[in-house]
Amino acid sequence: MKQVKISEAVVRRLPIYLHVLNELLRSEVQTVSSQDLGQKLDLNPAQIRKDLAYFGEFGRKGIGYDVSYLIEKIRHILKLDQPLNVGLIGAGNLGHALCNYNTYIKDNMKIVAVFDAHPSKIGTRINSMTVQPIENLKRTVDELQIRIGIITVPAAEAQNVADRLVQAGVEGILNFAPAILKVQGDVRIHHADFTTELLSLAYYLENGADRNEETVD
Repeated sequence: MKQVKISEAVVRRLPIYLHVLNELLRSEVQTVSSQDLGQKLDLNPAQIRKDLAYFGEFGRKGIGYDVSYLIEKIRHILKLDQPLNVGLIGAGNLGHALCNYNTYIKDNMKIVAVFDAHPSKIGTRINSMTVQPIENLKRTVDELQIRIGIITVPAAEAQNVADRLVQAGVEGILNFAPAILKVQGDVRIHHADFTTELLSLAYYLENGADRNEETVD
C-alpha cells in the first residue's frame, strides 16, 4: 500500500491538539467532539478530523474522542512516549531561557546537555547542567543518545555549529540563529526566526480581515 505523505502543516498542528487535550484532561473532561476542539482552536472541525484520520480512527461517531486515549495516540505519533534527548549549543540569554523551560516540560523530550565555545561560559551551571566546551559535542551526543540539537549562537557561527551537530550524529536541528543553514544527509532543520515572524505579523496589522484566517492543507 502506498504510504500517504503527511504535510508539515498537519504535523505542526498535532502539538496544538495535544496541548488543548491536556488542558481538558486536567479539567476532568473525558470525551470531546471535533466541534468542541474546533471552537477552542478556532479551526474547522472537518480539518481536525482529517488531520487525525491520517494516523488512524480515534473517534466514535456521535460520541467524539476519548481524551486520554487521543492524548496517548498523539504522544505516540510525536514520539513523546519515549525518551528524546536534546542538546543545546549557545549558552547565552536565549539558551538560558530555553534550558529553564526544561523545568516546565513534563514530556520525555528534555535538554540534557549545553555547549558553548566561549571560555567564560564553559564550566558555568544552568540548572543541573554544566556548560561543556563544543569539543565535547560528539562524545556527549553518543553518551546521552542526543537526537536533536538546538542552535542559539550568533548567525556567523550557526553553519559551523550545524555541521558539527550533523557530524556528531543528531537527526534533527532547531535553529534560532537568523541564518539559513544547509546540511548534508537526512538531518531535518526547522528555523525559528523571530525577525521573520515579527515582520510577517506586521503585515496583518494593516489587514484586519485576514487576521484570524488560516490556510490549511
